[in-house]
This record gives sequence, C-alpha cells and structure tokens, in this order.
Amino acid sequence: MFLVVAGFLQSLFKLIIWRPDVIFTKGGYVCLPVGVAAYLLNIPIVVHDSDAHPGLTNRILGRWARRIATGAPLENYNYPADKSSYVGIPIAAEYHKFSEKERTQAKKRWGINPDKPLVVVTGGGLGATRINDAIAISLEKLLKLSSVVLVSGNAQYDELRSITPKNDENFQLYPFISDDFVSLLGAADVVIARAGATTIIELASLEKPIILIPNAKLSGGHQLKNAEVYNQKKAAVIVDEDELVANPNLVVTAVEDILSNPIKSKKMAQIFSTFARPGAAKDVANMIISSVKQ
Repeated sequence: MFLVVAGFLQSLFKLIIWRPDVIFTKGGYVCLPVGVAAYLLNIPIVVHDSDAHPGLTNRILGRWARRIATGAPLENYNYPADKSSYVGIPIAAEYHKFSEKERTQAKKRWGINPDKPLVVVTGGGLGATRINDAIAISLEKLLKLSSVVLVSGNAQYDELRSITPKNDENFQLYPFISDDFVSLLGAADVVIARAGATTIIELASLEKPIILIPNAKLSGGHQLKNAEVYNQKKAAVIVDEDELVANPNLVVTAVEDILSNPIKSKKMAQIFSTFARPGAAKDVANMIISSVKQ
C-alpha cells in the first residue's frame, strides 16, 4: 500500500509535467497509481485486459476508462458493454497456422524426427517444476508415442539434464528458447503449456491441439479462469496440476487421446483457433487513437 501511495504521487507529478493525451494500461498493481492520477487529471484511460477474469486494478480503472479492450469474449467480464470491445490479445505476426510442409521443415530445422508426432512442453519463461517432474517420470511412455521437446526453465535444467537422455531427434531439453520459438511450436502436433493469456492466444493462432495445466496458485486464480473459458468451448484439454502430481501418467493419457483421435483433435484445434484475433494490435491502437480524439 505504501508503494502504491508513493507511486501515485510520482505519477501525479510526472503526468502534470508530461500531460499525455491518453494513458494505456494492461493491469497489474503498477498500473493503479498511474491510472488514478490520470483520472484526477482528466486524462483519458484505455484498458486492455488479457485474462478472462479482471484483476483488482482493471476492475478499479474500468470504472473510469474511456475504452476497454478484452482478451476473451465479453461474457467473461462485467465491464460496461457500451465501452467494451472483445479484440483479443496483440501477438507477433509470425504466429499463424503452419502447413504440413512448414511443420516438416521446422522439425528438420530443430533436428527432430519428421516422421513422428511431436509434443512440445513449456511451463513459461521460468519453467514449471511440477510439470517438469511429471514429464520426467512419464518420459519413457511419452517417447513411445512421440518425440518430446521440454523447455524446462533455467532453475531445474541441470537436474533434468542429469536424468534425461541426451538431445537427439526424439528428445530435446532446453532451459529456455529465445530464438525462433514460434517455429518449434508450429512444428508440434501437441503442445502442453500453462494457461497464461498470451501463451494461449499464440497457440490458438497456430491452431494447435493443446493440453493446459493452469497454475492454481497465481494471484486471483486467473490461469484457472483462463483455462475454463476454453474448457467450456471444448477447445482444449485441461489437466489439474494436483491430480497430475498424484498421477503423472495423466499427461500420457491426454497425449495418447489426442494423437489417436485425429478427427476429434483437429476439431478441437479449429475451435481453439477461433479465439485468435489477428487484428488485435490494430484494434487496440485504434481504440487508443479514438480516445485521444474524443
């Protein structure tokens, strides 16, 4: 609370000097003092809410915002309908559906067997220990179904490197991938991931069968709420993390079900892709510009 008050005073001082035409916020506690200062100075506010359930900051700033953009359909929010628009989440243009030829080329570029299905597992930038552990335990069974690429995060990489096979065409382990990660995801037949809002939309743009393992411990349970949006539409397979810890083979069962039912999996991926919004960046930019002109 002290930092928020200090931030408000700093924001008020800077906005008086700068006098911006509009303030664009994405949520999070760092946006609150700036937004409150903007409201008091009568500076238009535009809010973008990526998650399927608004956090405290966006709930507060949404009352004063001139325009509100959402990452998920509007029925997941209680924002005023007259100033809210479902635009999706701006992502890089490289995220698009890969053709079979592009997928094969991407597998070869990564040194992965192009004749086997590929499962890519990512727990986000820092990795996810419980997902990593489940994959390590069930790896032998998974490799009978597909090639596997595990992006573990830096913290657990050395531990996993000591108990998993060396990198080859069937299994690869990386602490982090910064270059051309999109081509690896594009090559995948199945992606296992957390339920962060931006990650979900990137994968929707790639039109991938996806297994989401939301982190229930993050503030507000927003990953659980994100995952539920796609679960309701049958656009993704959801695996409970606590159940996965108790039974790591759940991930094997989920992967096997996707790979053995191509028609069902394709339909799921197609439904998932409807959440992608290629024009999101332009739509948000137009909302910001129109707020300045009003």
